[in-house]
Amino acid sequence: MNRKGLYFMIALALGGVGAVHAQDNTAGAATTTTPSYDGRWYIAPTVGGYYNDTDRNTNSRQFYYGLGVGRFISPNVSLDLFVDRTKRTVDGGQNSRWANNNYGVTARFYYGEWTAWRPYLLAGVMGSQHQNAVDNGWAPAAELGVGVSKTITDSTDLRVETGYRYDWDDKTQPNKNGYGDWFLGLSIVSRFGEPAAAAPVAAPAPAPVAPDCSKQFRNGVNLCDNKCPDLPEGTIVGPDGCPQKVVIDLRGVNFKFDRPKKGEADIRKALAEPTADSLAILDQAVDTLQRYPQVHVTVAGHTDNVGTAEYNQALSERRAKIVFDYLTSRGIAADRLEGPLGFGKNNPIDTNDTDAGRARNRRTELQVKQ
Repeated sequence: MNRKGLYFMIALALGGVGAVHAQDNTAGAATTTTPSYDGRWYIAPTVGGYYNDTDRNTNSRQFYYGLGVGRFISPNVSLDLFVDRTKRTVDGGQNSRWANNNYGVTARFYYGEWTAWRPYLLAGVMGSQHQNAVDNGWAPAAELGVGVSKTITDSTDLRVETGYRYDWDDKTQPNKNGYGDWFLGLSIVSRFGEPAAAAPVAAPAPAPVAPDCSKQFRNGVNLCDNKCPDLPEGTIVGPDGCPQKVVIDLRGVNFKFDRPKKGEADIRKALAEPTADSLAILDQAVDTLQRYPQVHVTVAGHTDNVGTAEYNQALSERRAKIVFDYLTSRGIAADRLEGPLGFGKNNPIDTNDTDAGRARNRRTELQVKQ
Protein backbone atom coordinates (compact mmCIF):
# COMPACT_ATOMS: atom_id res chain seq x y z
CA MET A 1 0.00 0.00 0.00
CA ASN A 2 1.10 3.62 -0.64
CA ARG A 3 -0.09 7.06 0.38
CA LYS A 4 -2.80 7.00 -2.30
CA GLY A 5 -4.16 3.83 -0.70
CA LEU A 6 -4.38 5.60 2.65
CA TYR A 7 -6.32 8.46 1.08
CA PHE A 8 -8.66 5.99 -0.61
CA MET A 9 -9.48 4.18 2.64
CA ILE A 10 -10.09 7.43 4.53
CA ALA A 11 -12.43 8.58 1.74
CA LEU A 12 -14.19 5.21 1.80
CA ALA A 13 -14.70 5.42 5.57
CA LEU A 14 -16.05 8.99 5.38
CA GLY A 15 -18.35 8.00 2.53
CA GLY A 16 -19.66 5.02 4.49
CA VAL A 17 -20.36 7.18 7.56
CA GLY A 18 -22.14 9.77 5.37
CA ALA A 19 -24.28 7.07 3.78
CA VAL A 20 -25.19 5.72 7.21
CA HIS A 21 -26.28 9.19 8.43
CA ALA A 22 -28.30 9.78 5.26
CA GLN A 23 -29.98 6.41 5.78
CA ASP A 24 -30.82 7.33 9.37
CA ASN A 25 -32.24 10.72 8.35
CA THR A 26 -34.53 9.24 5.69
CA ALA A 27 -35.97 6.79 8.19
CA GLY A 28 -38.57 9.43 9.05
CA ALA A 29 -40.58 9.10 12.20
CA ALA A 30 -40.63 5.31 12.16
CA THR A 31 -40.08 3.93 15.64
CA THR A 32 -37.42 1.25 15.98
CA THR A 33 -35.73 -0.45 18.87
CA THR A 34 -31.97 -0.96 19.04
CA PRO A 35 -31.29 -4.65 18.43
CA SER A 36 -29.27 -6.65 20.92
CA TYR A 37 -27.45 -8.34 18.05
CA ASP A 38 -26.76 -6.90 14.57
CA GLY A 39 -25.33 -9.48 12.19
CA ARG A 40 -24.78 -7.19 9.17
CA TRP A 41 -21.39 -7.06 7.48
CA TYR A 42 -19.29 -3.98 8.14
CA ILE A 43 -16.07 -2.29 7.08
CA ALA A 44 -13.66 -0.85 9.64
CA PRO A 45 -11.01 1.60 8.31
CA THR A 46 -8.28 1.94 10.95
CA VAL A 47 -5.49 4.39 11.72
CA GLY A 48 -3.06 4.13 14.61
CA GLY A 49 0.49 4.00 15.77
CA TYR A 50 3.21 1.56 16.83
CA TYR A 51 5.66 1.75 19.70
CA ASN A 52 8.33 -0.35 18.02
CA ASP A 53 10.53 -3.07 19.50
CA THR A 54 13.99 -1.54 20.10
CA ASP A 55 15.52 -4.68 18.56
CA ARG A 56 14.27 -3.48 15.18
CA ASN A 57 16.82 -0.67 15.32
CA THR A 58 14.27 1.72 13.83
CA ASN A 59 12.53 4.86 14.99
CA SER A 60 10.55 4.07 18.12
CA ARG A 61 7.14 5.35 16.92
CA GLN A 62 5.41 4.93 13.61
CA PHE A 63 1.89 5.32 12.16
CA TYR A 64 0.00 2.47 10.54
CA TYR A 65 -3.26 2.29 8.61
CA GLY A 66 -5.51 -0.55 7.53
CA LEU A 67 -8.94 -1.85 6.65
CA GLY A 68 -11.08 -4.59 8.22
CA VAL A 69 -14.17 -6.41 6.96
CA GLY A 70 -16.26 -8.41 9.40
CA ARG A 71 -19.49 -9.08 11.23
CA PHE A 72 -20.84 -10.13 14.64
CA ILE A 73 -21.39 -13.88 14.82
CA SER A 74 -23.15 -13.63 18.20
CA PRO A 75 -24.22 -10.73 20.46
CA ASN A 76 -20.76 -10.67 22.07
CA VAL A 77 -18.33 -11.97 19.43
CA SER A 78 -17.15 -10.46 16.13
CA LEU A 79 -14.69 -11.68 13.48
CA ASP A 80 -12.69 -9.36 11.19
CA LEU A 81 -10.53 -10.06 8.18
CA PHE A 82 -8.01 -7.24 7.97
CA VAL A 83 -5.01 -5.79 6.18
CA ASP A 84 -2.74 -3.02 7.47
CA ARG A 85 0.59 -1.41 6.57
CA THR A 86 3.41 0.52 8.22
CA LYS A 87 6.85 1.82 7.24
CA ARG A 88 9.68 2.14 9.72
CA THR A 89 12.77 4.29 9.24
CA VAL A 90 15.91 2.23 9.92
CA ASP A 91 18.42 3.81 12.32
CA GLY A 92 21.45 5.12 10.43
CA GLY A 93 20.06 3.70 7.22
CA GLN A 94 20.08 7.00 5.34
CA ASN A 95 16.31 6.97 4.88
CA SER A 96 16.21 3.20 4.44
CA ARG A 97 12.68 1.86 5.06
CA TRP A 98 11.42 -1.34 6.66
CA ALA A 99 7.79 -1.90 5.54
CA ASN A 100 5.33 -4.47 6.85
CA ASN A 101 2.05 -5.54 5.25
CA ASN A 102 -0.09 -7.67 7.60
CA TYR A 103 -2.98 -9.89 6.47
CA GLY A 104 -4.98 -11.72 9.12
CA VAL A 105 -8.11 -12.42 11.15
CA THR A 106 -9.04 -11.04 14.58
CA ALA A 107 -11.74 -12.16 17.03
CA ARG A 108 -13.16 -9.67 19.54
CA PHE A 109 -15.03 -10.69 22.70
CA TYR A 110 -17.34 -7.98 24.06
CA TYR A 111 -18.95 -7.37 27.46
CA GLY A 112 -22.03 -5.36 28.37
CA GLU A 113 -25.13 -4.08 26.56
CA TRP A 114 -25.09 -3.41 22.82
CA THR A 115 -25.66 0.37 23.09
CA ALA A 116 -23.30 0.96 26.05
CA TRP A 117 -19.55 1.49 26.12
CA ARG A 118 -18.49 -2.12 25.60
CA PRO A 119 -15.02 -3.25 26.69
CA TYR A 120 -13.59 -6.17 24.76
CA LEU A 121 -10.64 -8.51 24.40
CA LEU A 122 -9.06 -9.22 21.02
CA ALA A 123 -6.90 -12.01 19.63
CA GLY A 124 -5.62 -12.35 16.09
CA VAL A 125 -3.28 -14.25 13.82
CA MET A 126 -1.74 -12.98 10.60
CA GLY A 127 0.92 -13.29 7.99
CA SER A 128 3.43 -10.41 7.97
CA GLN A 129 5.15 -9.49 4.72
CA HIS A 130 8.38 -7.62 5.42
CA GLN A 131 10.05 -5.50 2.73
CA ASN A 132 13.48 -3.94 3.28
CA ALA A 133 16.92 -3.69 1.82
CA VAL A 134 18.00 -7.04 3.27
CA ASP A 135 15.01 -9.33 2.66
CA ASN A 136 11.54 -9.51 1.13
CA GLY A 137 9.58 -12.38 2.68
CA TRP A 138 6.86 -13.63 5.01
CA ALA A 139 6.68 -14.51 8.68
CA PRO A 140 3.81 -15.51 11.02
CA ALA A 141 2.57 -12.97 13.57
CA ALA A 142 -0.05 -12.76 16.30
CA GLU A 143 -1.69 -10.10 18.44
CA LEU A 144 -3.48 -9.76 21.79
CA GLY A 145 -5.17 -6.67 23.11
CA VAL A 146 -8.05 -4.84 24.76
CA GLY A 147 -10.41 -2.18 23.52
CA VAL A 148 -13.67 -0.35 23.96
CA SER A 149 -16.53 0.09 21.48
CA LYS A 150 -19.54 2.44 21.40
CA THR A 151 -22.55 2.33 19.08
CA ILE A 152 -23.10 5.81 17.60
CA THR A 153 -26.02 5.07 15.26
CA ASP A 154 -27.88 1.96 14.15
CA SER A 155 -25.11 1.38 11.60
CA THR A 156 -21.99 2.96 13.06
CA ASP A 157 -19.61 2.12 15.93
CA LEU A 158 -16.49 3.80 17.26
CA ARG A 159 -13.71 1.40 18.26
CA VAL A 160 -10.46 2.19 20.14
CA GLU A 161 -8.00 -0.57 21.02
CA THR A 162 -4.47 -1.22 22.16
CA GLY A 163 -2.39 -4.36 22.33
CA TYR A 164 0.78 -6.24 21.56
CA ARG A 165 1.87 -7.81 18.27
CA TYR A 166 4.65 -10.32 17.89
CA ASP A 167 6.31 -10.88 14.50
CA TRP A 168 8.45 -14.02 14.03
CA ASP A 169 10.61 -12.36 11.32
CA ASP A 170 14.10 -13.90 11.50
CA LYS A 171 15.37 -12.88 8.07
CA THR A 172 15.60 -9.09 8.13
CA GLN A 173 18.36 -9.05 10.76
CA PRO A 174 20.36 -12.30 10.92
CA ASN A 175 21.23 -11.80 14.57
CA LYS A 176 17.59 -11.13 15.62
CA ASN A 177 14.71 -13.58 15.81
CA GLY A 178 11.26 -12.02 16.27
CA TYR A 179 9.98 -8.58 17.33
CA GLY A 180 7.28 -7.42 19.75
CA ASP A 181 5.56 -4.08 19.11
CA TRP A 182 2.84 -2.24 21.06
CA PHE A 183 0.05 -0.66 19.03
CA LEU A 184 -2.86 1.77 19.45
CA GLY A 185 -5.64 1.95 16.84
CA LEU A 186 -8.85 3.87 16.09
CA SER A 187 -11.56 2.42 13.83
CA ILE A 188 -14.88 3.65 12.46
CA VAL A 189 -17.14 0.62 11.96
CA SER A 190 -19.80 1.10 9.26
CA ARG A 191 -22.43 -1.62 8.71
CA PHE A 192 -24.01 -2.32 5.30
CA GLY A 193 -27.71 -2.60 4.49
CA GLU A 194 -30.88 -1.83 6.37
CA PRO A 195 -30.96 -2.26 10.14
CA ALA A 196 -32.95 -5.21 11.38
CA ALA A 197 -36.61 -4.29 11.74
CA ALA A 198 -37.89 -4.07 15.28
CA ALA A 199 -40.12 -6.96 16.17
CA PRO A 200 -43.72 -5.82 16.64
CA VAL A 201 -44.92 -6.03 20.21
CA ALA A 202 -48.23 -7.79 20.37
CA ALA A 203 -50.87 -6.15 22.51
CA PRO A 204 -51.76 -8.30 25.48
CA ALA A 205 -54.88 -10.31 24.99
CA PRO A 206 -57.78 -9.19 27.14
CA ALA A 207 -58.17 -11.28 30.22
CA PRO A 208 -61.02 -13.76 29.85
CA VAL A 209 -64.03 -13.10 32.02
CA ALA A 210 -64.41 -16.06 34.32
CA PRO A 211 -67.97 -17.37 34.71
CA ASP A 212 -69.57 -17.20 38.14
CA CYS A 213 -68.55 -20.60 39.48
CA SER A 214 -70.94 -20.36 42.42
CA LYS A 215 -73.87 -20.75 40.03
CA GLN A 216 -72.49 -23.83 38.25
CA PHE A 217 -72.67 -27.28 39.77
CA ARG A 218 -71.29 -30.74 39.07
CA ASN A 219 -72.60 -33.68 41.07
CA GLY A 220 -74.36 -31.26 43.39
CA VAL A 221 -71.18 -29.30 44.31
CA ASN A 222 -70.68 -25.75 43.00
CA LEU A 223 -67.59 -25.31 40.85
CA CYS A 224 -65.99 -22.83 43.26
CA ASP A 225 -65.51 -25.68 45.74
CA ASN A 226 -65.37 -28.60 43.30
CA LYS A 227 -61.87 -30.05 43.06
CA CYS A 228 -62.90 -32.79 40.61
CA PRO A 229 -65.17 -30.95 38.10
CA ASP A 230 -64.49 -33.44 35.26
CA LEU A 231 -66.25 -36.39 36.91
CA PRO A 232 -69.40 -37.59 35.10
CA GLU A 233 -72.66 -36.25 36.43
CA GLY A 234 -74.17 -38.72 38.87
CA THR A 235 -70.88 -39.80 40.45
CA ILE A 236 -71.05 -40.22 44.21
CA VAL A 237 -68.88 -37.41 45.57
CA GLY A 238 -67.97 -35.78 48.85
CA PRO A 239 -68.26 -32.06 49.76
CA ASP A 240 -65.16 -31.30 47.65
CA GLY A 241 -66.67 -32.86 44.52
CA CYS A 242 -64.23 -35.80 44.45
CA PRO A 243 -65.26 -39.49 44.51
CA GLN A 244 -66.68 -40.59 47.83
CA LYS A 245 -67.25 -44.18 48.86
CA VAL A 246 -70.50 -44.22 50.80
CA VAL A 247 -71.05 -47.03 53.28
CA ILE A 248 -74.35 -47.39 55.11
CA ASP A 249 -73.84 -49.87 57.91
CA LEU A 250 -76.96 -51.33 59.58
CA ARG A 251 -75.07 -53.74 61.80
CA GLY A 252 -76.89 -53.63 65.13
CA VAL A 253 -80.33 -53.41 63.52
CA ASN A 254 -81.56 -56.91 64.36
CA PHE A 255 -85.04 -58.43 64.60
CA LYS A 256 -86.81 -60.57 67.16
CA PHE A 257 -87.37 -64.18 66.26
CA ASP A 258 -90.19 -64.60 63.73
CA ARG A 259 -90.75 -60.83 63.46
CA PRO A 260 -92.25 -58.86 61.85
CA LYS A 261 -95.48 -60.82 61.63
CA LYS A 262 -97.56 -60.71 58.49
CA GLY A 263 -99.19 -57.29 58.21
CA GLU A 264 -97.05 -55.81 61.03
CA ALA A 265 -96.18 -52.17 60.21
CA ASP A 266 -94.66 -50.85 63.45
CA ILE A 267 -90.94 -51.55 63.18
CA ARG A 268 -90.41 -50.85 66.88
CA LYS A 269 -92.31 -54.02 67.85
CA ALA A 270 -90.23 -56.15 65.43
CA LEU A 271 -86.78 -54.95 66.45
CA ALA A 272 -84.62 -56.77 68.95
CA GLU A 273 -83.99 -55.17 72.32
CA PRO A 274 -82.79 -52.51 73.00
CA THR A 275 -85.03 -51.08 70.31
CA ALA A 276 -83.74 -47.51 70.72
CA ASP A 277 -80.23 -48.56 69.64
CA SER A 278 -81.53 -50.06 66.39
CA LEU A 279 -83.66 -46.99 65.67
CA ALA A 280 -80.63 -44.72 66.19
CA ILE A 281 -78.72 -46.71 63.56
CA LEU A 282 -81.64 -46.45 61.12
CA ASP A 283 -81.86 -42.69 61.68
CA GLN A 284 -78.15 -42.37 60.88
CA ALA A 285 -78.82 -44.20 57.60
CA VAL A 286 -81.60 -41.71 56.83
CA ASP A 287 -79.20 -38.81 57.49
CA THR A 288 -76.55 -40.31 55.17
CA LEU A 289 -79.07 -40.77 52.36
CA GLN A 290 -80.24 -37.19 52.78
CA ARG A 291 -76.63 -35.83 52.57
CA TYR A 292 -75.92 -37.86 49.42
CA PRO A 293 -79.05 -37.47 47.27
CA GLN A 294 -77.39 -39.24 44.32
CA VAL A 295 -76.89 -42.46 46.31
CA HIS A 296 -79.15 -45.42 45.55
CA VAL A 297 -79.35 -48.51 47.76
CA THR A 298 -80.76 -52.01 47.68
CA VAL A 299 -82.88 -52.93 50.73
CA ALA A 300 -82.24 -56.62 51.47
CA GLY A 301 -83.67 -58.77 54.31
CA HIS A 302 -82.10 -61.91 55.88
CA THR A 303 -82.99 -64.61 58.44
CA ASP A 304 -81.35 -67.34 60.51
CA ASN A 305 -81.70 -71.00 59.50
CA VAL A 306 -84.55 -71.92 61.81
CA GLY A 307 -87.57 -73.04 59.77
CA THR A 308 -88.16 -74.01 56.18
CA ALA A 309 -86.68 -72.18 53.20
CA GLU A 310 -90.14 -70.97 52.15
CA TYR A 311 -90.84 -69.62 55.61
CA ASN A 312 -87.50 -67.81 55.84
CA GLN A 313 -87.84 -66.34 52.33
CA ALA A 314 -91.17 -64.72 53.23
CA LEU A 315 -89.80 -63.53 56.60
CA SER A 316 -86.74 -61.92 54.95
CA GLU A 317 -89.01 -60.08 52.51
CA ARG A 318 -91.13 -58.72 55.42
CA ARG A 319 -87.97 -57.49 57.17
CA ALA A 320 -86.77 -55.70 54.00
CA LYS A 321 -90.26 -54.22 53.51
CA ILE A 322 -90.54 -52.80 57.02
CA VAL A 323 -87.12 -51.07 56.72
CA PHE A 324 -88.05 -49.84 53.23
CA ASP A 325 -91.22 -48.28 54.65
CA TYR A 326 -89.29 -46.73 57.55
CA LEU A 327 -86.94 -44.95 55.16
CA THR A 328 -89.66 -43.62 52.87
CA SER A 329 -91.67 -42.44 55.89
CA ARG A 330 -88.71 -40.16 56.74
CA GLY A 331 -88.46 -38.55 53.34
CA ILE A 332 -86.24 -40.89 51.32
CA ALA A 333 -87.67 -41.17 47.79
CA ALA A 334 -88.77 -44.69 46.91
CA ASP A 335 -87.07 -44.49 43.50
CA ARG A 336 -83.70 -44.38 45.30
CA LEU A 337 -84.45 -47.71 47.00
CA GLU A 338 -84.24 -50.97 45.09
CA GLY A 339 -86.36 -53.74 46.56
CA PRO A 340 -87.41 -54.68 49.08
CA LEU A 341 -85.62 -57.97 48.42
CA GLY A 342 -85.50 -61.07 50.60
CA PHE A 343 -82.63 -63.59 50.65
CA GLY A 344 -83.98 -65.92 53.34
CA LYS A 345 -81.31 -67.86 55.20
CA ASN A 346 -78.85 -67.95 52.26
CA ASN A 347 -76.35 -65.22 53.31
CA PRO A 348 -75.56 -65.54 57.02
CA ILE A 349 -72.93 -63.20 58.51
CA ASP A 350 -72.45 -65.32 61.64
CA THR A 351 -72.87 -68.88 62.82
CA ASN A 352 -76.33 -70.33 63.16
CA ASP A 353 -75.17 -72.69 65.92
CA THR A 354 -75.59 -70.15 68.74
CA ASP A 355 -78.38 -67.86 69.88
CA ALA A 356 -76.10 -64.79 69.47
CA GLY A 357 -75.05 -65.82 65.94
CA ARG A 358 -78.64 -66.45 64.84
CA ALA A 359 -79.68 -63.06 66.30
CA ARG A 360 -77.10 -61.26 64.11
CA ASN A 361 -78.29 -63.15 61.03
CA ARG A 362 -81.84 -61.81 61.55
CA ARG A 363 -81.14 -58.44 59.85
CA THR A 364 -81.76 -56.02 56.95
CA GLU A 365 -78.92 -54.47 54.89
CA LEU A 366 -78.63 -51.33 52.77
CA GLN A 367 -76.28 -52.14 49.88
CA VAL A 368 -74.96 -48.94 48.23
CA LYS A 369 -74.98 -49.07 44.42
CA GLN A 370 -71.73 -47.41 43.19
